[in-house]
Amino acid sequence: MMRKTYTALFFDADKTLLDFSAAEKRGLEAVFAKHGIPLTEEVRSYYLALNGRLWESYERGEISRDTVLFTRFVRLFEHFGIPKDGIAFEHDYRQELDKGHDLMEGAMELVQTAASQYELYIITNGTTQTQYRRLGDAGLTPYFQNIFISGEIGSRKPMKAFFDYCFAKLPHLTPDHVLIIGDSLSSDILGGNLSGIDTCWMNAEGKINNTFAVPTYEIRHLKELYPILGM
Repeated sequence: MMRKTYTALFFDADKTLLDFSAAEKRGLEAVFAKHGIPLTEEVRSYYLALNGRLWESYERGEISRDTVLFTRFVRLFEHFGIPKDGIAFEHDYRQELDKGHDLMEGAMELVQTAASQYELYIITNGTTQTQYRRLGDAGLTPYFQNIFISGEIGSRKPMKAFFDYCFAKLPHLTPDHVLIIGDSLSSDILGGNLSGIDTCWMNAEGKINNTFAVPTYEIRHLKELYPILGM
């Protein structure tokens, strides 16, 4: 494939630049310990699957963000018969999750290099307060010219309205000069497909793509972006 000339890069945050899995693991362990609830592998696995389904429903526009956040632990505790307040638990978990700012391997080096050649932007469906804190604590914020968060915009990836909002704020950019880099087929890659933007699927876990989303590029590690971008 002939390399296109991009002028701006739209990066997803979690599992692309930020190691959300590490933050999630520590956050769950801390909040379960605080509440005196054993975090067994069965409980962890059930939560991860449930949480994933809820976020996918949110991305499809079937439920709200608040439904995701304030039902996931309620449903988890109901399933296992745990007599705890799931909403209060969510608030405590959010405080723990806010502390997680581990970077994906090679993320800082990539961003520092790319910032001298491209305009960099964050596009995320994450929670506003959490994302601002984690990106700041990770030291990434200074390299990005703007951060677009679905909770502030009023629409979410993969909706075209989300990307229309971004381009309305960046009138000097057009979709054909932007590359989206993200881990989610259902939000980042599909969003690019719906908005006519090239995409790079950050497939660190080597997943099989059994969706209708079609990435322009696919990588397993951020270092693979260098030849794509000509850096």
